[in-house]
Amino acid sequence: MKKALFGLLILFLMAVLAGCQEKTTPEERLAEYISHWNKGEFAAMYKDYLNAGTKEAFPAEEFVDRQEKLQEDLGIDKIEVTYDKPAEDAEWDAEKPADFPIQVKMETLAGPVEFEKTITLLNETRDDEANWFVEWDQSYIFPELEPDDEIGFTRIPAYRGEIVDRDGLVLAKNGTGYSIGIVPEKLADPSKKTEIAKLLGTTVEAIDAQLNQSWVKPELFVPIGKTAATNGALIDKLVAIPGVGARTIEMREYPYGPAMAHLTGYTGAISAEQLEELKDKGYTETDQIGRRGLESLLEDRLRGTDGMQIYIKKPQENAEPIIIAEQEPVEGETVKLTINASLQKAAYDSMKGETGAAASVDPKTGEVLALVSSPAYDPNEFVTGISGARYKALEEDAKNPLFNRFAQSYVPGSTIKPITAAIGMEAGTLKPDEGLTINGKTWQKDDSWGTYRVSRLHPEAPNPIDLNKSLIYSDNIYYAQQALKMGRETFTEGLKQFGFGETVPLEAMELTASQISNDGSLGSEGQLADSSFGQGQMLTNILHLAMMYEPFLTDGTMLKPTLLFDEEDAQVWKKDLMSADTAATLRTAMRNVVVDGYAQSANLDNIPLAGKTGTAELKAAGEARGKENGYFVSYNTKDPKFILAMMVENVEDNGGSDYVAAMAAEVYKLMATSP
Repeated sequence: MKKALFGLLILFLMAVLAGCQEKTTPEERLAEYISHWNKGEFAAMYKDYLNAGTKEAFPAEEFVDRQEKLQEDLGIDKIEVTYDKPAEDAEWDAEKPADFPIQVKMETLAGPVEFEKTITLLNETRDDEANWFVEWDQSYIFPELEPDDEIGFTRIPAYRGEIVDRDGLVLAKNGTGYSIGIVPEKLADPSKKTEIAKLLGTTVEAIDAQLNQSWVKPELFVPIGKTAATNGALIDKLVAIPGVGARTIEMREYPYGPAMAHLTGYTGAISAEQLEELKDKGYTETDQIGRRGLESLLEDRLRGTDGMQIYIKKPQENAEPIIIAEQEPVEGETVKLTINASLQKAAYDSMKGETGAAASVDPKTGEVLALVSSPAYDPNEFVTGISGARYKALEEDAKNPLFNRFAQSYVPGSTIKPITAAIGMEAGTLKPDEGLTINGKTWQKDDSWGTYRVSRLHPEAPNPIDLNKSLIYSDNIYYAQQALKMGRETFTEGLKQFGFGETVPLEAMELTASQISNDGSLGSEGQLADSSFGQGQMLTNILHLAMMYEPFLTDGTMLKPTLLFDEEDAQVWKKDLMSADTAATLRTAMRNVVVDGYAQSANLDNIPLAGKTGTAELKAAGEARGKENGYFVSYNTKDPKFILAMMVENVEDNGGSDYVAAMAAEVYKLMATSP
């Protein structure tokens, strides 16, 4: 009996204590719910905080999965939900709903979204325990959202910025091309697909795959390929086939084609690897991206930022969508270059498809006026999606049009002789008027050189050989002897002062640095001799070579090159490379190279050119005769608006460096008639 009474007493005390415990208020429950909301913890919100009516109306997947997917698709981030706190002495009646004004803020791909709502909590008993639960519907996602509505989003593409030359001439633009397609019911002769495939550089199987898509109907236009607007002849052949048509589409265009190809590069479909790498920058699998040249190097400036629109689509027919958020696209930047398109095209055309490179600079400003690699590809082909067969043909072309030669460095040959002369004159070891007696075709210092001898092309040059004659006759022996006089240390230091061993500081373009030798030093007298006339292991980049002739026109200053028009020009890169007297002496001698020397093709009647030719010998050990690259670096003495450096490979059977001088002369003649 006593035990029973004790048990009843315990139960009574527990009941009293339970009654004394403070019950959870609706504000406390709302604060917990909002904490989960701000963290995107929708599963917890659904499981522990939604009232029975809400759970009955909305299954877990509609509440949880839908909101998680919307966060991902719409880029919802930085959710901030707050509520208006009730009065401190507020009393809550379990029989009545508890209402709280809330404020919702979030960031989306289309910009910020903010709204205010009233949220209601109801008191319900679950598992014999009363508590407050949230009453929810779709309007807490977006206020205008109702049952059966859909949330959609649309990207508003930003136009890619154009690339233009110094005068605003367009080098890369948002133009038009053509989508080539077939209307199945009009293709009377299916065997024509073989001809169509050949013209488009595709296969019959690929065409059939397009025609066999589920949406295709006999009367519909089915796209099977693209082509640039410049391919007029190809388009004419295609549309002449019954059943084939062409429709205009937006497409990147390169009006100068191959002449600018290695400079501008091209755009193409983004690859899976690029998409993975750039996924945080908003790229999608349908985007075009810069693939080569400036299109790639300036991608961030050219691309722009797509806009985005988030909207609610009502189920009613013809109902206007409700815009939730909208962000206008930011168009890509138009990038203006220092390039002179007319000069670039003239240089490319003058090379007539020969393998080589050319570069031009303004000696007064350092602005880069031309960067040419020849031959080249047509970038318009790549925009449309080049076929495997066509790309393979370009890869296997003996002239390698895909290779960017202006970005490389090559043996400079005799074009380095004016630089060697300037170093010697500044060191005081080379006296311009002091002649050397040189006899025979070859020479060596003494027997310590073994079998190595320096050869010269014109042993008929009359003695004594002074600086002027050494350049006119391009005498290797003269420069070898002058290099020995100044010594390895002086010559090496002089070349370094001209920028050898340093990367050319050209923003937005990657160029191979010029080198004195593989390790940057001259290890023997033979190597010193060879390097004095641009052989040995010496290599120069074609732009750097053009720049090294600036000091002859600026009395000793080499300017930092600029390619982007908004860069500050006339910045000094190297100074005090030579005195005004040294520069004047070499200018006179380089004019005589054209008038009296072996660049007669550049000896024009009305355009007084000066410069230096060069023939770089590329002979492997044991070869009787190797390949030769020809050079000509030049400027107009009367009006030196630009320095032009040009190199053509394999000129051994075309007249050597004079072959290149003739090409350069064509450029000057074309530019003389250019407005």
